Amino acid sequence: MPHTAAAPDPSGPAVPAARAGVARWGGLAGAVLLTAAGWRGGALPGDADGGLADLWRSGRGPLVLACWLAGTGLLVGAWWALRAGAPSTRWVYLTAGLWSLPLLAAPPTGSRDVYSYACQGWSYAAGHDPYTTGVAAAGCPWVETVAPIWRDTPAPYGPAFLLLAALAVTLGGGLTGAIVLLRLCAVAGVLLAALCLPGLAGAAGVPTRRAAWLALACPLVGVHLVAGAHNDAVLLGLLLLGLLVLVRLPGRPRALLLAGVLFGLAVGVKATAVVVLPFAALLAVAGRYTVRALLRDGGLLAVGVLGTLAATSLLSGLGLGWLAGLARSGDSRQWTSPPTAVGFVVDYLRVWAGAGRDAVPVARAVALVLLAVALVALWWWAWRSLRRLNDVRQRVRRLAAARPRVALLGAGLALAATVLLAPVFHPWYATWPLFLLAATVPAARTRWFVLPCAVASVLTLPDGTSLARFTKAPGAVAMTLLVVVLAVAGVRVALRRRSAVRPGAPSRPGPR
Repeated sequence: MPHTAAAPDPSGPAVPAARAGVARWGGLAGAVLLTAAGWRGGALPGDADGGLADLWRSGRGPLVLACWLAGTGLLVGAWWALRAGAPSTRWVYLTAGLWSLPLLAAPPTGSRDVYSYACQGWSYAAGHDPYTTGVAAAGCPWVETVAPIWRDTPAPYGPAFLLLAALAVTLGGGLTGAIVLLRLCAVAGVLLAALCLPGLAGAAGVPTRRAAWLALACPLVGVHLVAGAHNDAVLLGLLLLGLLVLVRLPGRPRALLLAGVLFGLAVGVKATAVVVLPFAALLAVAGRYTVRALLRDGGLLAVGVLGTLAATSLLSGLGLGWLAGLARSGDSRQWTSPPTAVGFVVDYLRVWAGAGRDAVPVARAVALVLLAVALVALWWWAWRSLRRLNDVRQRVRRLAAARPRVALLGAGLALAATVLLAPVFHPWYATWPLFLLAATVPAARTRWFVLPCAVASVLTLPDGTSLARFTKAPGAVAMTLLVVVLAVAGVRVALRRRSAVRPGAPSRPGPR
């Protein structure tokens, strides 16, 4: 396949053909190395108790680790090299597809969660309640493939995904078949998100070639959504399709109900989708932004969401028991979650002072309060920004251009805040805001989310072992220092902007 650059794009400078070619084939080489590492030391079926220690004792450890690190470095480097924009949208889709081919042939990599999905699907199909019974107690025949920490915990996923997992197990006829079908579901989610990206980026005024590259070529997508078969891919596909329906058909009753169904299914996969709904309500409004219009169009959207959740809960026969399972998702404690890292550091100081260790739950609770405040503030900013456009001249034209950008950016920032302030962080969580931020943030301001995604890409080993386990104290200290630095910088910027606004001068509407 030739790697010549496309014709110059008016949205940005042309990319040299040589640079684009190096990125394409370097990323493919990285994907091949990751696949090789996966087959030699990935999350293969079998006893998950030994983990990295068994791999190292086998003598394959150094080779597997070298392949994994080299492959990750090549993928991250190729993605980073074209972060300002690839040659063309078509080139991006071909390249991202090319990188996915070897990863499709890899065993599960980066985590063992797909085995948890299979066992939870088996438990439900066998008549057990996955929200009250762990997969070990249910007698799943593949329980040894599940990471030990998740064998006795209830399922944290919604009824829509449990129905899908049970269907995969039933049709798959065994563990291998179930894993293949679950991966196909994840790939379908990525493809659906990829199909929605051009429409969302175009509505927000962002070049599709850049948005598609930042989202689809990100190593987290290939390693964790495609090869790892995480259900986050299904979540993203449903969310983006629902948002696209609202962008194209705001205020249409049937479209609002359809979007509500899609959002309801997304929430029925993972509860994270809830934070997007208030911003989806803003997209649902057609014409002037008034409280009456918001209640009318947002209310119809809510009917679709609640109706779908009720239907899937009744169909599964499990009701709302999955909400209780969410509380156990915090059983994992790693410094990659900023609130958890702050709790670790406070505990270190308390132990040094002769006190006990109980700061992590407090830090996590404070972070959840901050998250609630942040979500309300983001929605209020979006609402006020759109309300201001009601009174300007040429209102229809400006609303048509600003409505998608403001609402989609607000949704992306809400997901980013959720990732940063959640009690637990896993690398694939970074894909939640990635697609929306890639489709809405200007090129000059993408580094703040691109750099963390690049760092997150190197946090796991092929068998799912988290490098955070081996760097607990230094990682917690470094993360806490970063939190302090960012907090101080944020306060200084806010004070500087406030002092820069002259009395009587209009303030800026919010983040851009």
